[in-house]
Amino acid sequence: MPFALARPAHHELVIKKSRFIACVESVPGRDAALTRVAQLKAEHPDAAHVCWALLAGGQSAANDDGEPGGTAGRPMLEVLRHQDLEGVMASVVRYFGGVKLGAGGLMRAYTDAVAQALLTAEKIPLIKQAELACSVPYSLEGMVRREVELTDAQWLSVDHGSVVTLRFALPETQAAALVRRLGDSGQGKLAWLGTDNAQNV
Repeated sequence: MPFALARPAHHELVIKKSRFIACVESVPGRDAALTRVAQLKAEHPDAAHVCWALLAGGQSAANDDGEPGGTAGRPMLEVLRHQDLEGVMASVVRYFGGVKLGAGGLMRAYTDAVAQALLTAEKIPLIKQAELACSVPYSLEGMVRREVELTDAQWLSVDHGSVVTLRFALPETQAAALVRRLGDSGQGKLAWLGTDNAQNV
């Protein structure tokens, strides 16, 4: 099961006078990650490198920002993958301390900085959601609302026209049982609308 982060996690390492300042945080996608990298570069104008890795929306990215190829972004990305995280980016700001670490030393430093940050992170399971919509006469609106509110559902919209159209999202595992209950209680007057889109919320 994939996880998201409840809040950003931080860690700082000092290796042979180089500082590695790691942050792992939630981001929706690549654009937000690039904005965050630009912000970090502005906050740390004297840093030698701002390396980062991203896993979000089915996309992954890794950037070494001038470090030798494959020594920073990719090792950071592997840490995120091993933690089964989604919608996250890891960034490490490096202040060079004057001593070269070599490729192996760099890979260990970037990996450890991110791994240590994640040791303190609170992870939240991402639950697959089903989006449902139905229409009912006004006389049944209260019954539908009560049934939906007994689940872990989230209201998306309620529209009052010639009938009441209710849209909501709930954990996919609860959807089939709710559809059955509403069908039984709907006296044949409840119509399901074609919006059954499963999505991660």
